[in-house]
Amino acid sequence: MPPLSAAAQAILAATARRDLPTPSDAAQMPVTRALFDEVMVPCFAPAPFVPVRGEGSRVWDQDGRMYIDFGSGVAVTALGHCHPAMVKAINEQASRLWHVSNWFTNEPALRLAKRLTDTTFAERVFFCNSGAEANEAALKLARRYAHDRFGAHKLRVVSTQNAFHGRTLFTVTAGGQEKYASGFGPNPAGFVHLPYNDVAALEAEFAAHGPDICAVILEPMQGEGGMRPGTPEYLQAARRLCTAHGALLILDEIQSGMGRTGALFSYMQKGVVPDILTSAKGLGGGFPIGAMLTTGEVARAFSVGVHGTTYGGNPLACAVAGAVFDVINTTEVLEGVKARHALFIEGLKAINVRRRVFADLRGEGVWIGCELDAAWRGKAMDVVKAAGECGLLLLVAGPDVVRIAPSLVISLDEILEGLARLEQALLRALA
Repeated sequence: MPPLSAAAQAILAATARRDLPTPSDAAQMPVTRALFDEVMVPCFAPAPFVPVRGEGSRVWDQDGRMYIDFGSGVAVTALGHCHPAMVKAINEQASRLWHVSNWFTNEPALRLAKRLTDTTFAERVFFCNSGAEANEAALKLARRYAHDRFGAHKLRVVSTQNAFHGRTLFTVTAGGQEKYASGFGPNPAGFVHLPYNDVAALEAEFAAHGPDICAVILEPMQGEGGMRPGTPEYLQAARRLCTAHGALLILDEIQSGMGRTGALFSYMQKGVVPDILTSAKGLGGGFPIGAMLTTGEVARAFSVGVHGTTYGGNPLACAVAGAVFDVINTTEVLEGVKARHALFIEGLKAINVRRRVFADLRGEGVWIGCELDAAWRGKAMDVVKAAGECGLLLLVAGPDVVRIAPSLVISLDEILEGLARLEQALLRALA
């Protein structure tokens, strides 16, 4: 190889420098909410204010106004904002190793996988970046397993009406909500959607199509579908029918997992064990990560190159998720979730005594659905908007249900202040 010129050597030396450059102008550029409408694809309709800082279950916007967070980024920031254990984990890992791709493994990924297999039914873990990717992997694995073991005919997937399993074409088809799937066809074939919690409908489906069913995919509690807990009888019927017909039971615990219902995963409270479980959202506490958990036997349906991901299982995400796991998987936090549930229900009932606004209060742990009374049906989003005006971050689960999904470790003061602001919002929106 001929020697490099002095100019080439100078370029190599300059671009290999590791000292920090002067911050770019872009990092200091003034930003307003209006910029979203100018530069972003219109898939979302964000609130009129821009959050810039968070601590625990409190968030501050650009104007310094403080909000109580009852949404936790749609059940994501399970330990609140900037939890010390998470900050420590990401800072330590950021100075070691960020990304190596799946041509290699890495220590944080293996440590996290061992935590998950030690504490669940699972023997194998696949890491990805989101809940949709975890469910995509689960559905692909179920079909591949059925194809290899029983034949190409066994591809039918049973899901439920009003389910939500993600936004990829495969997972949006698995979800039972036409509004998310229409306009993208032709959609993948082989899906059927049954009423949730309907044991008779499930039994009839297996009686008619049992040999063709490869999987049943269920949320232990429907989130987007109205915050409806699955009954133990229904979930146990799904397990029994899958076992009898050689189908796999997939439990989507994207939202219900990682302590949200008072157990590490919701299935642990329902008397069922799945063949495949998916996790995301709270798993990373705000850092993007997803996981598919399964048994060794089912995992063998995948081999090298059959499925994959570039970023899945990267050291940064797994280091943070490991810290989140270690905090959540403790008796103190999980029992605390149950105690917080009682506090929320007591406070919501008190609001309802003063002003009849809720027809039903349901849910598990710190994952609660407040169904609006008949006079206020269709106004859940109005309540959310009014909540923002009152300094409260809130969610919906359809047009009639206000959804509460705060941090698992939200403080008593934050619960009481948030409930007071919720009552103000209800008075404002439902006047």
